[in-house]
Amino acid sequence: MAAPDIGDNAPDFSLPRDGGGTLSLSALRGKPVILYFYPKDDTSGCTQEAIEFSGLKSDFDEIGATVIGMSPDSVKKHDKFKTKHQLSVDLAADEEKTVLQAYGVWAEKSMYGRKYMGVERTTFLIGADGRIARVWRKVKVPGHAAEVLQAAKAL
Repeated sequence: MAAPDIGDNAPDFSLPRDGGGTLSLSALRGKPVILYFYPKDDTSGCTQEAIEFSGLKSDFDEIGATVIGMSPDSVKKHDKFKTKHQLSVDLAADEEKTVLQAYGVWAEKSMYGRKYMGVERTTFLIGADGRIARVWRKVKVPGHAAEVLQAAKAL
């Protein structure tokens, strides 16, 4: 399945979220959504990314945008991760990896010559109309949240 790209309708989802309840993309229609996929709670790059997005949450709120981080970790892990680092962004748990696959971010990766399946750090900026406005693939964390904020402001 081809990964969705700019101009495509963002694949809808409804997933369990930190703190209980569910997060669904269709429920957020009418405002921009930043959907960032990351490999694993409480690892250095993922923690830095979550802290940067959390640090800019009030700026995202100002423009009416919702920030959702998603990984294959469980809700329980998300809750611990969020508490430990005082994160303010929403975290969705895709343990079945259906949404990761729908967005084309569950991919073969390689570390120290070993191949394995994992999440390719990717961010989607979804417009109020539910269409993908921007995609950042193979994200480098430092400064990324600020760059996404600028793009969201320009929508």
